[in-house]
This record gives sequence, structure tokens and C-alpha cells, in this order.
Amino acid sequence: MKLFPTALEDLIDKFASLPGIGYKSAQRLAFYVLSLPKEESEDFAKAILRASQSVKCCSICQNLTDEDICDVCADVRRDRTTVCVVADPKDVAAIERTREYNGLYHVLHGVISPINHIGPDDIKIKELVDRVAGGEIEELIMATNPDTEGETTAKYISKLCKPFGVKITRLAYGIPVGGNLEFADDATLARALEGRSEI
Repeated sequence: MKLFPTALEDLIDKFASLPGIGYKSAQRLAFYVLSLPKEESEDFAKAILRASQSVKCCSICQNLTDEDICDVCADVRRDRTTVCVVADPKDVAAIERTREYNGLYHVLHGVISPINHIGPDDIKIKELVDRVAGGEIEELIMATNPDTEGETTAKYISKLCKPFGVKITRLAYGIPVGGNLEFADDATLARALEGRSEI
């Protein structure tokens, strides 16, 4: 016996397929959407369709945009000699929130992960190498996550881009602000000592 009508089950399944959403959360979301007035639920559906149809990759940095070139690449005030390489578009948002970086970006849309069958050709590495080969970029800041896949990707890109004479840097690692030394793992402490800076 079915608990819910087929259309509702389909809606629950669609929500459950989203990252980080379990079946119970999907059920709550589906019931919430059903409780919306018809106009609001139609607006919700239209917003999903509009985003999937109009959002694409920037032709320069591969960040998400609804134009050919994203706002960051179009901003003439940005430092065009420095490119911060990130794995995902959400990483651009995180770095922009700091208001400390004024260069450009390159979004890889993933990292090299042999376990997940993701190789260099499956992410936007070729587009980055083409940009570096253009000669305008002086520094690449590797801002992939400090895990095995992020490190592998950073090292792979570094090997490809070094011959172009570009400076390649890596984000510093270490103790988080407000953290305690006693709770830091050995690798984090070692990286913090390695990346220490003068004050």
C-alpha cells in the first residue's frame, strides 16, 4: 500500500536526491511546497527552471553566471595578474566574503579523485592552462581544500603551469582563529609551523 500519491512520492524522491537531504527532510520540504499557495509553488518551479536554463559557466573563469562573462571577470578594477584557483563556485563566494582578495578566479568544478573516477580531463584544468599560457597571469593561488584530492589537484596544476614561469602559491594552513593548540592534530600543527609568518 502506498503512503502517498505518486506525484508526492516523486517530489519527495527529488528532494531526497539533493546533497545533505535525507528522506525525512525531503518529506518535510515536499509537504511545505504542497502547502504553498498555487502561485508561490509555480514561482518556485519557475525559479528552478530559469536557473537551470540561464546559469552557465563564465567563458573566462568558469564561475557561474547568466552572462557570457561573470561580474568578477568584467570588473576592470580587479588585479588581472593574480588568479585564485578553487574547486567549486561556492568557494569563490567564501573568498569574496573576506573582502581581502582583489584578483580573478578560476573554478575547476571539482578535484582530481581517482577513487571517484574523476581525472584531470573531467574538470576545468585545460581552460586554466590556456589562460596561463596567454602570459598575463603572474601568480596562481591554489585554494583547493587541504585534503588528499585538493593537494593532488594543486600539485598536478603546479606541474603543468610552472613551465610558463608563473608563481604558484598555496593557501596557508594552520590553527583556526579562536582554536586551541591542544586540540589541533599533528598535521595541522606541522602545517601551522611551516606556514608561520612574521608579525
